[in-house]
Amino acid sequence: MHEKSSTTKSKKAAALKYNSLEDAAPKIMASGKGVLAEKILELAQKQNIAVYKDPPLVEALVQLDVGREIPPELYQAVAEILAFIYSVDEQAFPDNSGFDD
Repeated sequence: MHEKSSTTKSKKAAALKYNSLEDAAPKIMASGKGVLAEKILELAQKQNIAVYKDPPLVEALVQLDVGREIPPELYQAVAEILAFIYSVDEQAFPDNSGFDD
């Protein structure tokens, strides 16, 4: 997820991981602003990881510590994004019987 920068705003990005068998909620795997956000987005692109833009959500996520589960007030927003990403993955890889973590 990220917010594109304007001339006055710094780019922001957060990377999430969720394993429904191990985690109670998605976890922040990386987050940052400016150059660090650009590196997160570059790595996501190289790894073919979906990027979803939601400026208000990324603003909340970059405030959290890396390794922390997202708080309950963000569950709904993140669940909608995960559902979107899973549907995109399913369309791109219809023979995939599951997701690797």
